[in-house]
Amino acid sequence: MDSVTMPNYSYVFKFEEDFDNYEKRRWMKENWTTSFYYIGAYMIVVFGGQLYMQTRPRFELRMPLFMWNVFLALFSVWGAYRSAPELLYVLGNHGFHYSVCIPGSFLDNRVGGFWNWMFTLSKVPELGDTVFIVLRKQPLIFLHWYHHVTVLLYAWYSYSDYIATARWFVCMNYLVHSIMYSYYALKALKFRVPRWVAMGITTAQLLQMVMGAAVNIWAYQVKQAGNECHVSYDNIKISLLMYTSYFVLFARFFRRAYVLKDKEAPATKKGQESLAYEGKSSKGKME
Repeated sequence: MDSVTMPNYSYVFKFEEDFDNYEKRRWMKENWTTSFYYIGAYMIVVFGGQLYMQTRPRFELRMPLFMWNVFLALFSVWGAYRSAPELLYVLGNHGFHYSVCIPGSFLDNRVGGFWNWMFTLSKVPELGDTVFIVLRKQPLIFLHWYHHVTVLLYAWYSYSDYIATARWFVCMNYLVHSIMYSYYALKALKFRVPRWVAMGITTAQLLQMVMGAAVNIWAYQVKQAGNECHVSYDNIKISLLMYTSYFVLFARFFRRAYVLKDKEAPATKKGQESLAYEGKSSKGKME
């Protein structure tokens, strides 16, 4: 490992130390199209499940949902804790350009490499979020399943290239999911979480999309100027399109959930209706 571009971890776990970046890159290059099978099964289960549940009572599933969200929250917190030091180290010692364009320690760092691999694989079990929506007969909006499908495809497609921009994408996703799944866990137990928390999470997601787009635009401009930047034009275009579409959909959700709804709801019912709205479908929308 390059000591110049490596953060100093206070402790490295055995499974992190033994992680083989290059072997996983080879495996993903040969198998990334497997993600299409996962997505195919996902679509069948989700939309077939909705048809199946139409004539059946909803399942409550509050404790399983709570446990599920606690697991994903803890996983995301751990991932953020192990991924953020590399990004912060690179920014502090080499600057923004390096963080966007040069893989450096992101490629050779076994700790960061392991959690990048975990991030990529986690997009498959995260599809389980939608199963809870279907079984509990909550509204399933386009943003929810579109986001799950496209993130899985992009993460698996990009992994073998070890694009430098991924250090931003992975770290931001871990951080936002840490908060988001913690919020969902509390909601599953019917905790009365202040509405501004949900608004804050959606705002953080919007900022994530803005930053993701900015990173891609920066990488594109660097490559256009003829300078070194380890991400292909095709990947930049796909990623930029994905982040832009997310921003539009999240902004639309924010407007409908927190702006228009407040204006339309009668003053005497506003708080009550907003709470019911969030408790009914926030799981389907803030994803």
